[in-house]
Amino acid sequence: MNIGISITDLTKRYRRGERPALDGVTLTIGGGMTALLGANGAGKTTLMRICVGVLRPDGGRVVIGGHDLATAAGRRAVKRILGYLPQELAMYDDLTGREFLDYVALLKGVDDKRVRRDQIERMLELTGLSEHAGRRIGGYSGGMKRRLGIAQALLADPSLIVVDEPTAGLDPSERMRFRSLLAGLGGARRTVVLSTHILDDAAQTCPNTIVLHRGKIAYQGSTAGLAAVAEGRTYLLPPGAPVPPGAVVVNAAAEAEGTRYRVISAHPPAGVTPIAPTLEDGYAALLQLDGQPETGARR
Repeated sequence: MNIGISITDLTKRYRRGERPALDGVTLTIGGGMTALLGANGAGKTTLMRICVGVLRPDGGRVVIGGHDLATAAGRRAVKRILGYLPQELAMYDDLTGREFLDYVALLKGVDDKRVRRDQIERMLELTGLSEHAGRRIGGYSGGMKRRLGIAQALLADPSLIVVDEPTAGLDPSERMRFRSLLAGLGGARRTVVLSTHILDDAAQTCPNTIVLHRGKIAYQGSTAGLAAVAEGRTYLLPPGAPVPPGAVVVNAAAEAEGTRYRVISAHPPAGVTPIAPTLEDGYAALLQLDGQPETGARR
């Protein structure tokens, strides 16, 4: 059964006088895979840490699978159904991969030795670490450690999985491998929340997306629908043409005649017609609008 997440008017401020990390966040997350997008400092990690019970909010309410995180009983109940991979997972470098998973499984209450062994071997195979399971973690690459991190999160068959910035710092091949692994996690039996600042992570793995900007919800809807935020405001300038004042450069390509810019602009540059927007264009448009999409932009 999918575990629903209901968040109402959530606020969190770390220091008095500073902009809040979360500012009245209200949203609902259903089953399957949902990406939580946003730039560094947007509030993604704060929101994830509150949802897994590591951090307490200043105000608002979080209910996960019917359990209110404001209560000790609710937090305990959520931890029993949770698999969590934080941005920085502390591991014991002197342990082997298999020993580390055995330790985590015990912490999760998998007491039966045979059941625990079967789960560990299944997770090692799923994450492609079976042949490295006897090596000490200190000798693992960054990508192998992230895969071991998702293996520990999947122990005890959690129905809710929260993963924070899983591909940050990985090389392209490891990033593609990790995306393939993540894409197989969401389904009829699980709710998966993937926090990332990398657009391709969302595009490749998640049908649904939430965008946080400056602690507020800028968008919630289908990942494909995010592109529509930039409808009618995405332009490809002629080679060598200057960037108009107020336009946001999405990307640039060097050509023989000069640099060609793809831009987001609320006002059409002279002599240029709009082009079909991409996911990246939609995200850039949200930031240009300071997190306040126009009516109809949410999908």
